[in-house]
Amino acid sequence: MSRVLEHYNYLHEIPELGFQEFKTSAYISQQLKNAGFVVQDNFNGTTGIVAILDSGIPGPTLALRADMDALGHIIDGVHCARHTCGHDGHSSVVLSAAEELIAGHEVKRGRLKLIFQPAEELGAGALAMIAGGAIDDVDMILGFHVRPAQECAVGTAIPAVHYSACVTLEAIIYGQAAHGARPHLGVNALDAAVSAVQAVNAVHLAPDSGWSVKATRFICDAGVTNSIPDEARVVFDLRTAKNEDMVELQARVQRAVEHSVAAYGAKANVTVVKSMPAAVIDDEMTALIAQAIVDVQGEAALMPVRSTPGSEDFFQYPVQRPEVKAGFWGLGTGLLPGLHHPDMHFDLASLPVGVKIFKACVRRVLG
Repeated sequence: MSRVLEHYNYLHEIPELGFQEFKTSAYISQQLKNAGFVVQDNFNGTTGIVAILDSGIPGPTLALRADMDALGHIIDGVHCARHTCGHDGHSSVVLSAAEELIAGHEVKRGRLKLIFQPAEELGAGALAMIAGGAIDDVDMILGFHVRPAQECAVGTAIPAVHYSACVTLEAIIYGQAAHGARPHLGVNALDAAVSAVQAVNAVHLAPDSGWSVKATRFICDAGVTNSIPDEARVVFDLRTAKNEDMVELQARVQRAVEHSVAAYGAKANVTVVKSMPAAVIDDEMTALIAQAIVDVQGEAALMPVRSTPGSEDFFQYPVQRPEVKAGFWGLGTGLLPGLHHPDMHFDLASLPVGVKIFKACVRRVLG
């Protein structure tokens, strides 16, 4: 009997932000040790976990990756953590699959490696695991994500989800303070920041490229209403379907910000807050996942490969280690009203299906 709902119900009630997943990590680690895995806690000085099952027989090393962190929300004026991206479901599915695989002695050759990763939402968790050597000995890595109802119905699954590259830029714009009665003696950072937003809105890549850029945060407050503000902060969200297009888009946005504020006599310091690459998915791994979906649910459940403008730091693994074959799939869960929505919910009956699909993948590679 799968324990996936038991794991989910516990993890769902203890949401923790990136690199602060202390209770989450402790719970997952203990379950893995109880099951018989060799476990490395506090991987690379983080809350990350790496667990290994070595068959003792020559063969490939297959890694299953799950993210653990929740999102920070402001709900009814209160800052809180809440699982609104399904990472509690991801961890529960991979943990349950691991328990069942070791209990059933289904790893016949090679090694099964489990990576429970912190801070996906910060775009830093995968990089921390990679820097610690988590995939230095890995041949293949698989990850997944619960999908919105609009993309993938309950009872179906997508063998490959091609995520977009995403870069978050913050522009700190510096002007010069002055009295509101004497604006000519200052440089209005608010005016300059508004100009920067307009300039970025005028940036364009080729129409046949999948891309977008928009301002998502604007902060400017001198503390009084009759003073010219000397500082403003604007955050921009950049997305492209291809990694090479992100290089061009990022350069154009930075240039637009710097030149537009300069016209006001202001200066801008533009920094990267978060960066996630576009998907790099191996065709062989997509075929493996597709076969596993059919094994578990039949041909009718297999959905076409699709793209999404969302981003995922999972793809740091194949980008940073191109020799590792990566696959990333989507599980139909009836998720509504949408990812990152404070009221996000999905059909929990879909989680045991996710467990079975991962087990089918592992059997095909290591069984």
